[in-house]
Amino acid sequence: MVKVAICAPGKRIERERADAVLDMVAGDAEIDLKFHPQCFARHGHFAGDDAQRLAAFLECANDPAVDAVWFAMGGYGANRIAADALAGLTEAAREKAFLGYSDNGYLLGALYRAAIGRPVHAPLVGDIRRDGGDKAIKRVTDWLKGEKDGLEPTIAGQPVAAFNLTTLAMLVGTELMPDLSDHVVMVEEVAEHLYAVDRLFFHVTQHLAQQNIAGLRLGRVSDVPENDRPFGSSPVEIAQYWCAKTGISYLGLADIGHDEANKIVPFGLAGSRSPA
Repeated sequence: MVKVAICAPGKRIERERADAVLDMVAGDAEIDLKFHPQCFARHGHFAGDDAQRLAAFLECANDPAVDAVWFAMGGYGANRIAADALAGLTEAAREKAFLGYSDNGYLLGALYRAAIGRPVHAPLVGDIRRDGGDKAIKRVTDWLKGEKDGLEPTIAGQPVAAFNLTTLAMLVGTELMPDLSDHVVMVEEVAEHLYAVDRLFFHVTQHLAQQNIAGLRLGRVSDVPENDRPFGSSPVEIAQYWCAKTGISYLGLADIGHDEANKIVPFGLAGSRSPA
């Protein structure tokens, strides 16, 4: 049985969503999901204050009986605890998978930099709220049990990493940023104007070019707000433009995004190994 601890480094998950996920896996003898009580705490925007969120993450990550840590929600807040989280991890965290995306990319990137555990860009527990969200949950639980059908289909023989574009833009240049040399980097974005997406690519591609990444793939750019005038370039054209300006190989599309179809991207080469 794969034992999975769930915590919320950013915003809280509503209890009815947690219950819906527990109902989905009820009777599955191969997987055991446990929500840390902190998932339901409330402190302004956050699922508890920084100290509560940090303590919950460390309890889950350092529990030797746990095989994987699955993040409940994104939102905002993981960056506020990431450095302290690294400092508090024990040997028990080194073989765990850590799964999530969006704001949780701060933790995934920091873990990858420190070579602790197996960071995985994957659906969140809270994605059950989406239309078809049960498919996203099943994609993760199937991967945790050893199935590979949910992996992003372009993953091949090179190391990979995946991030929300805004999260990656905030991560580069910090103490948490991993070395992505020779990696295929996948990015996705949600709810940003296209001019903001262009600005994010301006910043991110300069850093990634300095790291000599193997290339960039673009995930879905969704829920784009209307501007007072058309930007004039599509997300693909924006990605191609900044890749060309910085000498990065644009490799095409990636099947990731803020939606139920978000596929699984284990960081690195060996990361495709699930806990099962």
